[in-house]
Amino acid sequence: MVGFTLRATRESGLLGDRRGVSSAEYAILAVGIIIVVGAAVSAFSLNNPMEYAAQSVTSTQASLAAR
Repeated sequence: MVGFTLRATRESGLLGDRRGVSSAEYAILAVGIIIVVGAAVSAFSLNNPMEYAAQSVTSTQASLAAR
């Protein structure tokens, strides 16, 4: 019985608790998104990306309203 308990504990520890791995994966994903957004801002020479996005949305809304 002791051998079964030890084996079950070891296997559940390896497969059951992945919270640390998941948080590390989210951190890596967040860093990747920041790098991609920063590269896009730099590549398109955007001084104020939020202003550019607002102008794009406004112009799209105006073109849809004109139809």
